[in-house]
Amino acid sequence: MFEIHPAAPADAGEIHTLQRAAFVDEAQDCGDPFILPLTETLERMGKLLGSPDTLVLKAVEGHRIVGSVRAQTTGTTGVVGRLAVAPDRRRRGVGTALLERVEGELRGRRPDLAALTLFTGAQSASGQLLYRRAGYAVTHRERVADHLVMVHMRKELAVPAP
Repeated sequence: MFEIHPAAPADAGEIHTLQRAAFVDEAQDCGDPFILPLTETLERMGKLLGSPDTLVLKAVEGHRIVGSVRAQTTGTTGVVGRLAVAPDRRRRGVGTALLERVEGELRGRRPDLAALTLFTGAQSASGQLLYRRAGYAVTHRERVADHLVMVHMRKELAVPAP
């Protein structure tokens, strides 16, 4: 079983390795070994983990990080990104739990959030299914290269009455 905790700068190396392992399939599916999750540097990962503007959560099984997700806010919108699950731990609820937890943490920090957004590769059918099940709907598709289309999704949130 896994637990979810806030990630710390000391987790940068393991999360960086996890992210690279988790996104290899997507890179192969779209024929691009240079997608951002694979080219992000360890230095940038460390800076994000040390930033008060970025929320990074990790799923831990024993002493191993088996999943991670990050999020930021822009105005009244939360932006979820880089949901990564270790390939050998997929389909065990890690991604769903991380998504639910990051949404809850964002709402706790910013009760005025009106929506959550994210994007995923058009070829990532399992990712799109996960997000649809969590209440996200496709808003648009964006071709970022001849071979790469991103699917943008949004989840509207009920804003509490003042």
